[in-house]
Amino acid sequence: MRIAIDAMGGDNAPDEIVKGALQAIQKYSDISITLVGDEKRIAPLLTSKDRITIIHTEEVIEATDEPVRAVKRKKNASMVLMAKEVSEGRADACISAGNTGALMTAGLFVVGRIEGIDRPALSPTLPTLNGEGFLFLDVGANADAKPEHLLQYAIMGSIYAEKVRGKKNPRIGLLNVGTEDKKGNELTRTAYKLIADSDLNFVGNVEARDLMEGLADVVVTDGFTGNIALKTLEGTALSVFTMLKGALTSSTTAKLAAAVLKPKLKELKQTMDYSDYGGAGLFGLKAPVIKAHGSSNANAMFHAIRQTREILDNKVTEIFISAFENRK
Repeated sequence: MRIAIDAMGGDNAPDEIVKGALQAIQKYSDISITLVGDEKRIAPLLTSKDRITIIHTEEVIEATDEPVRAVKRKKNASMVLMAKEVSEGRADACISAGNTGALMTAGLFVVGRIEGIDRPALSPTLPTLNGEGFLFLDVGANADAKPEHLLQYAIMGSIYAEKVRGKKNPRIGLLNVGTEDKKGNELTRTAYKLIADSDLNFVGNVEARDLMEGLADVVVTDGFTGNIALKTLEGTALSVFTMLKGALTSSTTAKLAAAVLKPKLKELKQTMDYSDYGGAGLFGLKAPVIKAHGSSNANAMFHAIRQTREILDNKVTEIFISAFENRK
C-alpha cells in the first residue's frame, strides 16, 4: 500500500509528521510512504529510510490561503503534489494536516469525485462516553446540502462503519432538533423519509446533546450544521478540562485530591482523545483522502496512517463505487 503524505501541512510539520510516518513504517510491513515537502527539513528527521521516499518542494499552502486560488496557483505546493501522486497512480491514498479547504479542493479537482456521489463529505470519528466512538458527516465539506446528499452520506457512513470500524449493521442517526420524525426543517424532514425508506439500519433523529451518548454508530447532517456541532463539542471539552485543571490546582487540598485522581483523569483524557480514531476521511472521492487534525502530533499522524491503511485493506473506496453504480 502506497501512501503519500503532505509533510509540510499542519502546526507541527514536518517534525511530528515524520515521526508518525516512522512509527507507521515500523508497525506495518505492507505500507510504503512518500513524504512531500522540503527535503532539507525532512531528511535530517529520518532515522530510517526503509520504505520512505521524499518528493522535494519548498512551496506550501498556508492556513491563511484562499483554498481554490491556492490549489490553482501553487501547483508545486506539497499538498497539490501529494494529490497528484494519487491521481497519477503512484500512490493509493494521501494524508494532510494542512488547510482543510485546500485539501477538499485538491481532492475534488486533482483526485476526483466518484460518479453518482454529488458531494463528498468530511467524516471524522468522534469519541463517545462508552468508548466506541461514532462517525460524524458532513462536518464542513459542503455548507449546503439536499436530502439526497444526506442519504448518500448515510450510505457511505454505513459502509465505513462496517468495513473499517467493525460495526455489524451500523446504526444510522440523523442530527435534528428533536427525536420525533416530524421535527426539523424541510431538509431534515425529507432526509428522514429517504433514509427511513432505504435498507440502512436507521434509528431516527439524534439531538446534539445526545451525540456522545453512543445512540448511533453514524450520524449525518449538512456541513454547516456539522461544523458548528463539531466545534461546539471541541470547545466544550477544552473548556471543561481547563476548568477541571483550575479547580484541582486551586488549593493544597485540591492538589492532594488531584494526585489521587490522576490515574482516572488520564483514563478520561484517553477516552476523549480524538487522535486515536485517526483523521477525517473525505468520503466520495476516487481514492482515500484523509484530513488529519491541524495540531496533529506523531501519535495522531500514526493513527491517520493506520486508518488509511485499514480503508485500503478493506477496499472501502471500491465498495463506495460499486454501491453508487448499483443506485443508478
